[in-house]
Amino acid sequence: MANRAYATEDGNLNTKSVSVAVNKTYTDIDLSFARRPSGDVFKKTDVASVKQGVKNVLLTRVFEKPFNPDFGTRLNNILFNLDTEFDDDDEIKSEISKAIATHEPRARVVSTKVAINGERHEARATITFQIVNTAQTFAIELNLARLR
Repeated sequence: MANRAYATEDGNLNTKSVSVAVNKTYTDIDLSFARRPSGDVFKKTDVASVKQGVKNVLLTRVFEKPFNPDFGTRLNNILFNLDTEFDDDDEIKSEISKAIATHEPRARVVSTKVAINGERHEARATITFQIVNTAQTFAIELNLARLR
């Protein structure tokens, strides 16, 4: 067994296990930009912050964000496909999973359910995700519809 060299102020670390735990708090600006009485804007923290980030990624179109053309999804383009092309919802599921995995590192997709109404060119997606470094799972529901 190899001897490890530690600094003298560390003490005898060979007999004790070293463990480090870091509680990470996620914080974002509330995108409603509502003002507090103090004049500052509200912040979203932890779960609300990650949910807002997931929605932001999914509702942003590709090439819509300046200087970051890969950010976002093609979900709006998929809604404009013809009615006959809506037979399979795997394209929407894979687009959602790929976008969250690429652009929202705080969330890991657990499952995605999509209900498509091809005649009205709309889809309702329920995304269940786990926040990284926690065992908690949360779900958000998005209604993706074409505006005329």
